[in-house]
Amino acid sequence: MNTNTNMPDIVLIGINHKTAPVEVRECIAFSEPDATAALEALHRQPDIREVLLLSTCNRVEVLLVTDNKLGAIEKTKNFIAGYNKISIDKFEAALYIHEGDAAVHHVFKVASSLDSMVIGEPQILGQIKEAYRRAAALKTSGVILNRLLHRTFFVAKRIRTETGIGDRAVSISFAAVELGRKIFGTLEGKTVLLVGAGEMAELSVEHLIRNKAGDIYVANRTFENGVALAKKFKGTAVNFEEISDCLKFIDIVISSTGSPDFVITRNQVKSIIRIRRNRPIFFIDIAVPRDIDPAVNRLTNSYVYDIDDLQGVIDENMEDRNQEAVKGQRIVDEAVIGFRQWYDSLTVVPTIVALRSKIESIVEAEITRTLRTGNISSNDSGILQKMSHSLVNKILHDPTVFLKKDGMAADKSVYIDTVRKLFKLDE
Repeated sequence: MNTNTNMPDIVLIGINHKTAPVEVRECIAFSEPDATAALEALHRQPDIREVLLLSTCNRVEVLLVTDNKLGAIEKTKNFIAGYNKISIDKFEAALYIHEGDAAVHHVFKVASSLDSMVIGEPQILGQIKEAYRRAAALKTSGVILNRLLHRTFFVAKRIRTETGIGDRAVSISFAAVELGRKIFGTLEGKTVLLVGAGEMAELSVEHLIRNKAGDIYVANRTFENGVALAKKFKGTAVNFEEISDCLKFIDIVISSTGSPDFVITRNQVKSIIRIRRNRPIFFIDIAVPRDIDPAVNRLTNSYVYDIDDLQGVIDENMEDRNQEAVKGQRIVDEAVIGFRQWYDSLTVVPTIVALRSKIESIVEAEITRTLRTGNISSNDSGILQKMSHSLVNKILHDPTVFLKKDGMAADKSVYIDTVRKLFKLDE
């Protein structure tokens, strides 16, 4: 049997936000405890040698190594349906299946966030790392997936480093903070007032902290909620009625309430301009309807940006990210070629091992026959053994280098087959 060409296949089976709505994705999603049990169960399938399971809010993907591609695909589909107690018909039309280079290409793209709903978002890489940690701990990954995932992390890091794919703000809260940074040059030490204590406010605080903002004050109509948010980020809660007083010393105001009326008026701001001695104050209004009177923008050293202004920033930044994604795609393409060269090199290993074994057995047999003549001293015997090892290495050097060299993938199987026939390695 010509075993040298019997390399396993790399296959990826998945569903994501591009192929299926959330109501379909959530039917086959795996929670963290489920993912562990599911991974172990998949690995027990007879057609699956190695496997990794990735399940996020936007995608469920199974990456596997198999000796029986069609069998593994069917078993994976049936397993997903059975584990989630749904019919295959519910999700099969949304599935994508990638094999070989296409599977490797997809993994590199996903980890680099080139396939994400928001290009450049960093969360997906952490999710893949967690999926790999689980596979490594459960020993469901082996030589091939270990190598593939290590290359995946390298490619993702290279894209993040060599392109600007993650440099620009593409969320309302992130864009708001980036605008503040542009106006002040740096947010380090700047005092911030959050008006409202919802999700947008919380996300804004996280970005502000990463930019080393100074003291953070939180004003919310429900004082208890303001206290909770302020405590979480080591800030200070103030009453809604104290907003006017806060404006006297605040650098940045981020407002995101559900109020039907203006929370901060032109007169409120005008009354504190002289007290502030013309120090600039920056208002970010991410509420709909708006919290801050647009007329504030006409006052000296007062800057108001509403959600439409921020959306313009986001659209512009998404275009920048898309342009950077082209560079990222080139890096992915290069990495796929590199991984394929490593993967192809695995096909020659059994032949090289068999060839070495054949030559060594021939040389060993001849030395044994020579020693039986009785005319060889023990010292000469040792010299003969050393010479035999050197001889085998020199004989095999050129054939080994030739079989391992890159760039002949199309002809490799022909050369392997020829070597095995010439030296009768399959008999």
